[in-house]
Amino acid sequence: MSFIELKNINKKYKGNEKNSVTDFNLNIEEKEFIAFVGPSGCGKSTTLRMIAGFEDITSGDLVIGGQRMNETAPAERGISMVFQNYALYPHMTVEKNISYGLKNMKVPAEEIKKKVDWAVDILGLTEYRYCKPKNLSGGQRQRVALGRAIVKNQKLFLMDEPLSNLDAKLRVSMRNEISQLHRKLGSTTIYVTHDQVEAMTMADRIVIMKDGVIQQVGKPMELYEHPDNKFVAGFIGSPQMNFYDVRVDGNCIIFTDGSRQKLSDSVIDKLKGYDSVIMGIRGEDLKFDEQNLGLFADSLHKAAINNTEIMGNENNLYFEFGGITSVARVSKYEVSQIGDQVDFVFMPHKMHFFDKNTEKTIVSAQ
Repeated sequence: MSFIELKNINKKYKGNEKNSVTDFNLNIEEKEFIAFVGPSGCGKSTTLRMIAGFEDITSGDLVIGGQRMNETAPAERGISMVFQNYALYPHMTVEKNISYGLKNMKVPAEEIKKKVDWAVDILGLTEYRYCKPKNLSGGQRQRVALGRAIVKNQKLFLMDEPLSNLDAKLRVSMRNEISQLHRKLGSTTIYVTHDQVEAMTMADRIVIMKDGVIQQVGKPMELYEHPDNKFVAGFIGSPQMNFYDVRVDGNCIIFTDGSRQKLSDSVIDKLKGYDSVIMGIRGEDLKFDEQNLGLFADSLHKAAINNTEIMGNENNLYFEFGGITSVARVSKYEVSQIGDQVDFVFMPHKMHFFDKNTEKTIVSAQ
């Protein structure tokens, strides 16, 4: 039996025609770090709030540690939660904010001091122990919120977009801190975010949601390399995967501008019966180097660069091809200027194909 089981969970708010969450099924093991990710309104925070007990479950079963929790009060579910807005008491010091929940739980003063000492040390807050929230940075406030959660020594941590109020640099450092904290505590963590980079870099498994429905569950690289559908393929990865409407013609696909791309025999077999499909390919699988241009010379394509992004460790090159603005992710040594005419090839074994009607994957990259 898994530590947490969500069985056919549905949530429908009064007055709404559609469910906010539909038929959500997921098993979570102890010590796993699970990320719920998806666009705004996809149901990820609603699902987290149902696990916490802040939202009623319309139908289905929530089981934690072998016990059904649907009607159990939030305080009795063995959960600590970290919110987006920190929810710190402005008139209390760091120490008192962290210890407040323990005092309400009637924990002995000596034990509270030990727990607070441990929390401020592990979170690097020792020098801010007697400061109030107004004197702290956003990252320090978030650490205080984490400290208040970890001192309760619960087996399950729920985090609802805890880094969304921080600047980009601070988000990167806090991602690392939360990941390390998760490993040190050996807790089970469910983390909600709209940022696929956070999910990819932190989670053991990712749950991708859209319109209240799970689209795919898997390890980060499973989702990246073998998406179940076009939505998952486009949501995971930056820059986004390039998608082309193409016609299937024998052993080739034909783009809207007439360009042709040869296919392998294995792909041709899987595309039998399809007149047209969506082809997807990631930016790093468009190649401009001489070795690949020579290797796949029978499917050479031409384009004119219309924009560049110099990222430092890599470059993004933009150009029009196949009816869309395409992007290629290349090394920092491959620099093109706006207006440059370039030759490129698609890596044939890295192409994905999707059904135009269902958008489900027909062929995944090899």
